[in-house]
Amino acid sequence: MNRIFWIAWREFLATVTTKGFIIGILVPPALIGFMLVVMPILFNDAPPKIEGELAILDPTGEVVEGMTAYLEPEAMARRRDDFKQKIDAATPDVMRRLTAGTGSAAATQSVLDAILGETPRIDVMRLAADADLESEKKALTIGSAQDGGRLAIAVIHPDAVERSTGSLSFGSYDLFVREKLDDRIEDAIKAGLRETIIDSRVRHSGLDRDEINALTHVRRTKSITVTEAGEQETNEVLNMLLPAGFMILLLIAVMTGGQQILTTTVEEKSSRVVEVLLSAVSPMQLMTGKIVGQLCVGLVMLVIYAGMGVIALVSFALLGLIDLSLLIYLPILYIIAYFTLGSLMAAIGAAVNEMSEAQALMTPVILTMMVPWILWLPITRDPNGTFATVASFIPPINTFVILLRMSSNSPPPMWQVWLAILVGIAGAYGALWFAAKVFRVGLLMFGKPPNFATLIRWVRMA
Repeated sequence: MNRIFWIAWREFLATVTTKGFIIGILVPPALIGFMLVVMPILFNDAPPKIEGELAILDPTGEVVEGMTAYLEPEAMARRRDDFKQKIDAATPDVMRRLTAGTGSAAATQSVLDAILGETPRIDVMRLAADADLESEKKALTIGSAQDGGRLAIAVIHPDAVERSTGSLSFGSYDLFVREKLDDRIEDAIKAGLRETIIDSRVRHSGLDRDEINALTHVRRTKSITVTEAGEQETNEVLNMLLPAGFMILLLIAVMTGGQQILTTTVEEKSSRVVEVLLSAVSPMQLMTGKIVGQLCVGLVMLVIYAGMGVIALVSFALLGLIDLSLLIYLPILYIIAYFTLGSLMAAIGAAVNEMSEAQALMTPVILTMMVPWILWLPITRDPNGTFATVASFIPPINTFVILLRMSSNSPPPMWQVWLAILVGIAGAYGALWFAAKVFRVGLLMFGKPPNFATLIRWVRMA
């Protein structure tokens, strides 16, 4: 036991005292802070101003006038302000509190302005009824969208406003645009044509468009979640992101430790250092010490990032968004997940001679660990469904799945949580048993890299 401790201590210190580990710990939070500062600066660059002409071939005689009013700079600016107000109104109160007093609010506004772009200046020109469309299209290939050239040609169908005799449907329009026209401008033109044509149809039907809009509009309200502790505003965004945050935290800690144990095992084997180590300890002691040492490395990462997350929630008075019992279950699930992955990584490291040979054996393991990420959305949307429940008892993904369910807005019954933990422990034991067999045989094996069939044969031999 004493030898296992010293092997684990050596593995732990050899990892956490390196510059790479320290930088890796500090980079993610530093990168987030950097983006909060830099994003407003990046998006302050003014996008190119677009000025040009929209030509309309309008046999109905009603679309040109409507489009002229729709594309006036003042009208476009009003619609953009209305859109920003809708975005602001739809922003949950929790997100407002998160961004209040930080650069996030300014960054969000800058990003929104960049998405919308600068208000373009588009002049509407009516083409003669006998205009040659092919000749008019040539103007779309001359100049650019910034020098006042032609941006697009809209050809309105004769029955776009009034149905043809005997027809039950209306016509539409054809739109021809210049190459690489900004999609925001194209969308604005399409929206204007749609609104103008609808207005004309309603007017010809003897109806009032404003009255129709009022009758068909229902104001969107925020839903309220009723719990035993009281009522609170439902936050769909955070209900989706919190489970993903916990799963990513667990995945990062497990993958970091697993990758480290693979790398150190391959390095020691290829440099023949392992032969010296095996003269003092048994293969089982060496493998156990390496797994425990790297488990502690991942645990350090887990504590640091989870602690930073809790501090952030406390500082914004949002700690009530999470169940604090998750902070107890998180290290338990981490230990189970790490013993499963770490033991497999140790077995792979002992079986190969170089890192390049490990890729073929690593791929199935890594893909298996990525399955919960792929299943994140369906599990979060229905955390107590049949699929999510069954996946909670399938190792090695069950630890990730049960964490997703526990951090969702509808956590599973406690008996399912503990059953998933017991299944995870059984899966970890099976992985350790398999890894011990492979580690014992493969550590001193050199030559042709093994495949999975070879690993199975080694397990039978040991």
